[in-house]
Amino acid sequence: MSATYSHPRPAITVDMVVFGYDGTSLQLVLVERGLPPFKGRWALPGGFVHVDETLEEAARRELEEETGLTRIYLEQLYTFGDVDRDPRERVVSVAYFALVKLSDHRVHAGSDAKNSAWYVVDSLPSLAFDHGAIVSVALERLRGKVRYRPIGFELLPQKFPLRQLQSLYEAILGTALDKRNFRKKVLTMELLQELDETESDVSHRAARLYRFDEKAYRKLSKQGFEFSL
Repeated sequence: MSATYSHPRPAITVDMVVFGYDGTSLQLVLVERGLPPFKGRWALPGGFVHVDETLEEAARRELEEETGLTRIYLEQLYTFGDVDRDPRERVVSVAYFALVKLSDHRVHAGSDAKNSAWYVVDSLPSLAFDHGAIVSVALERLRGKVRYRPIGFELLPQKFPLRQLQSLYEAILGTALDKRNFRKKVLTMELLQELDETESDVSHRAARLYRFDEKAYRKLSKQGFEFSL
C-alpha cells in the first residue's frame, strides 16, 4: 500500500565501526570512497537502508558488499542526525560497532568502495562526513564495555597467552596495566580454560595458552556473576 506524506522525510543510512586487533594495536576497517561526495577520501563502511530490510540487515549487507566481512559480532551503537552531516540530502545514520578476529577475516573492496584497508586507531586519516565523531563514540563504548562484558575475546584468536590478553586490554584502554594484578584478576574469575599447549614459533620462552570458556561465563551469569576488569 502506498502513501503520500505532506512533509519531507530524511534518508536513513548505516555506518559500521569494525575493530580488529593485530597483536599489538587496535585497528579498524576503512573504505576509500569511489563516488562523490568525498570521492577518494577514507570513510567507514556503510550505505543507505533499503525499504524492505531491517537496520541490522542493512548493516550486514553493506559490510559484506564493501569489505567482504560476514558473520561477525555486531551491535547498534548510536544514531547520528546532525542536519548538515551529509551534503547530498538530509540523512540520519544509525551506527554499529563490530569486533572481528583478524586471523579469521580478510577485507576486500566492493560495491562503491574503491579500496578497503585496516588502519591503526591512533593513526587514522581525515575521514569523510562525520565519521571521525562516530569513531570517537565507538571507542568510548568499546573502552567502557570491555570492563564489564567479555567482548574483548571477540578480537583474540581462539587460543592465546595471558600476555596477549593483557596487551589487548592495554591497546583498547590506552594505558599500561600491572601484569601481576591483571593476571590474578583474570584467573580468579574462572572464565579461562588453561590448555595443555604452549606458543609455537616464538623467539621468547613459549607461554601457556588459554581459551575463553563461554559456557562457564553463561552459567556464572545466570548465578548473578558480574564480569569486571
